[in-house]
Parts: sequence; C-alpha cells; structure tokens
Amino acid sequence: MKIDPIHQFNIEPLFTIGHIGNHTIAFTNASLYMFVAVGLIGALMLASGRQLVPGRLQSVAEITYEFVASTIRSTAGAEGMKFFPLVFSLFMFICVSNLVGIIPYTFTVSSHIIVTAALALLVFFTVLIYGLYKNGLKFFGIFVPSGVPIYILPLVMFIEILSFFLRPVSHSVRLFANMLAGHIALKVFAGFVAMLGVSLGAIGWVGGVMPLALTVAIYALEILVAFLQAYVFAILTCIYLNDAIHPGH
Repeated sequence: MKIDPIHQFNIEPLFTIGHIGNHTIAFTNASLYMFVAVGLIGALMLASGRQLVPGRLQSVAEITYEFVASTIRSTAGAEGMKFFPLVFSLFMFICVSNLVGIIPYTFTVSSHIIVTAALALLVFFTVLIYGLYKNGLKFFGIFVPSGVPIYILPLVMFIEILSFFLRPVSHSVRLFANMLAGHIALKVFAGFVAMLGVSLGAIGWVGGVMPLALTVAIYALEILVAFLQAYVFAILTCIYLNDAIHPGH
C-alpha cells in the first residue's frame, strides 16, 4: 500500500472559466475552499446578531473581535485600530481556512506558498505605502536605529534594510511551512495504520495502535497550530504596521 502525503496538496481544476492566450483560467479546489472560508466567516458575522445577552455564535464573534482589537492596541497602539478591518480579515481568513483544512478530504489553502505570499505582500505594501504617506521621508528612520555608533551604522542600516525587504518571505514561509509539515505528518502516520492493517492483518491492526495514537495527538496539535499560525500572522502584521505608524526606534 503506497503512502502519498503530497497528493493532498494537488490543485485540481473543477471547471474552466476561460482562456488567456495559451493559459487556461480555471476554478480550482483552492478557489472553492477560499470561498468556503469567506462564506463561513460571513455566516458567523451575520448570524451572530446583536442581542443584549449574547448567544453562542454572538459570543464567538465578540470574543474574536475583542481578541484581534486587543492585539492591535497592545502592539500598534490606539492609532493602529484604523487597520482593524485588515488585521481582522487576515486573522479570520487564515484561522478558518486552516481549521477547515484539518477536516479529512478537504483542502488547506494556506499550505500553498502562493497564497501565503500574496497575503504577506498585501501587508508589506500596506506598511510601505502608508508609512510613506503618513511620515514622508521620516519613514526611512526605521532603518537608522537610535544610539548606534557612527562607525557601525552603515552595517546596521544594511541589516535593517535587508530584514525589511525579507519580511514578506519570513511572513509567508512561516505559515506555509507549518501547515505543510503538519499535514504531511498526519498523512504519513495515518497511512502507517492502514498499511500495517492491510499487510499484516489482525497483528498489523494491533501494531497500528501506536501510529494511531500519534495520529490523534498530531491531529490535536494541528488544531492548536491552525489557530496559533493565524495569531502569529496577525500579530506580526500589527508589529509591521506599528513601524508605519511610529517609524522611530
């Protein structure tokens, strides 16, 4: 029995939308699960209501709202709340798509670098454009830390500039790599259980208890990682936005 942990990441076209030159524009499984994530978020927000005594859905919506709002205030200050719609949308989209992707036979949108890179570049250009708009040339002060001796300032400035332009790489790869690695581990350990049962019969099923226990443990860990990676992406977004709002070190 062959274990193929990479097959779950294949992007499959569901139907063709049109053609641009020799390229086919198709609606894929990745597109479908993006719509599913947005639909679930929209349903949560619309169904939560505005009751004085909140129900379950309203409680989830309010807790999520306050969680993201407190994260922004603690990292970017009160002025950072103008970016609440962006941060909240990123957090909810990543969190819901990660949780949906844990369900067997579904698709994990954030396991593809093109998706996480697009989100990271959105944050990067938002920081760059708003920083220049609000602060003008003073925005480049983020590359000149205060209190650095003049003889090592060029080296420090080079490191600061390099790290700034590498932000989209670390921002996107962290989310992509965690979701990819976790799902591969799940598929491998789950495959061991089936492989032992098929090849060794009853003895194999008994021997598969340990891989099964590890699969359950990894599955529980992946639920935590799904939320944690959304939080890490959101808080890094807030930290980067803080540089645009308050460019001084």
